[in-house]
Amino acid sequence: MSISDYTPHPRLKHGHWMTLFTWGRVRHFPQLPPAVPRYFDVARNARVLAHCYWHSQPRAHATIIGLHGLEGSSQAHYMKGLAEKAYAAGLNAVMLNQRNCGGTEALSEGLYHSGLSDDPRAVIAELTQLDQLPSIGVAGYSLGGNVALRLAGDYGPDTPPELRAVVAISPTMDLGLCVEALERKSNLIYEWNFVRNLKSRMRRKDQAWPGRFDLGPLDSVRTVREFDELFTAPHHGFRDADDYYYRASSLRVIDQVRVPTLIVSAKDDPFVPPEQFDDPEVAANPHIAVQVTPYGGHCGYYAGATPGFDGYWAERRIVEFAREHCQSVA
Repeated sequence: MSISDYTPHPRLKHGHWMTLFTWGRVRHFPQLPPAVPRYFDVARNARVLAHCYWHSQPRAHATIIGLHGLEGSSQAHYMKGLAEKAYAAGLNAVMLNQRNCGGTEALSEGLYHSGLSDDPRAVIAELTQLDQLPSIGVAGYSLGGNVALRLAGDYGPDTPPELRAVVAISPTMDLGLCVEALERKSNLIYEWNFVRNLKSRMRRKDQAWPGRFDLGPLDSVRTVREFDELFTAPHHGFRDADDYYYRASSLRVIDQVRVPTLIVSAKDDPFVPPEQFDDPEVAANPHIAVQVTPYGGHCGYYAGATPGFDGYWAERRIVEFAREHCQSVA
């Protein structure tokens, strides 16, 4: 697979510039129809909200499920951008909020984590069994990319026939390695933003579920690792943050993937080291294609707008791969 498919905007050939530009740029989605909200029961005391974009006969179209990154939501610009491109290409789009994200703290008693593939698995089960949708693809960004790959690996030989494709953009496949990279001084702005959002969410969570969590140590949290050590890991039964990172990483199950899968990441990603994609289990799996580009930042991939194209290449790449493997049903 040629990396020449992506040509960055000439002024954004730098990981930080690309990441911050696409992170902060205001976007509009004039071709995106109004979303249809839908709630999925994914576990006991756990519901998630999706914003869906259906064609008039959903079963006649393939469907793409989008998974956002850490502290993102179904309303993130890259999620709406993906939905717009998918819908225009004839796909249904289901943009899924992970537990507590997008203002849904009251819907689930617990928290989410980077390897929680049970939730999209429950969503796929409902869409295939209740809605009888025949062809589904899953696309995840960053943390959501790890979830998507974890989903594919956890399914393994039991992958449902309706799941035809998985795409992971800038995925945090080796969580420990990515957290180490995030802790570099050059990445202070990203970690500060993640921690600020995580702490704000926990305070909203406490309002929705009073007394459920001990927020005593919350003010002292300064890093993502500290947050995971104090909240994520113990809540989900992990021994500590390192145990969580090891057990939740999709790299542990990547050899079990049995569905056509595309991994896209950039060498200049500030906190997703490209060496994680050199793992022998990745290279040995015939179902996985890896596209590592020289530029692109973290979930950035802005190429510059041209007539008929808004410049967001990764969204177009997802749709291209989904259409290749998720054939619409006549």
